[in-house]
Amino acid sequence: MSDLTKKAVEMLLKGATLLTEPCPYCKGVRVMKEGNALCVNCGRTPKKSQIIKTKKGTKKEKTSTSIKILEKKLETLSKELEQESDHEKQHKILKSINSLIDTIAKLKSP
Repeated sequence: MSDLTKKAVEMLLKGATLLTEPCPYCKGVRVMKEGNALCVNCGRTPKKSQIIKTKKGTKKEKTSTSIKILEKKLETLSKELEQESDHEKQHKILKSINSLIDTIAKLKSP
């Protein structure tokens, strides 16, 4: 086990979290504790401006991707509802559709 991996494990055991954003230098996995991010691969820490820029871009991209996925699911459920004749199944599909619409609206709101 490398020294960086050991350090990352120690940080995790002390309450650090794994970041979803990869290292801006090498795309490696990063661990964050008390505002300090450590790349397990290269050991570098990005400048604060890069961290903020990465987080904003990543959140927008995730939201956009999530909305697209939910909209596709909404389309699929709408087609299912159109073909379904069982009233109980229709009711379940409608509940799912309403839930999807609410979630999409929340993701789209500022």
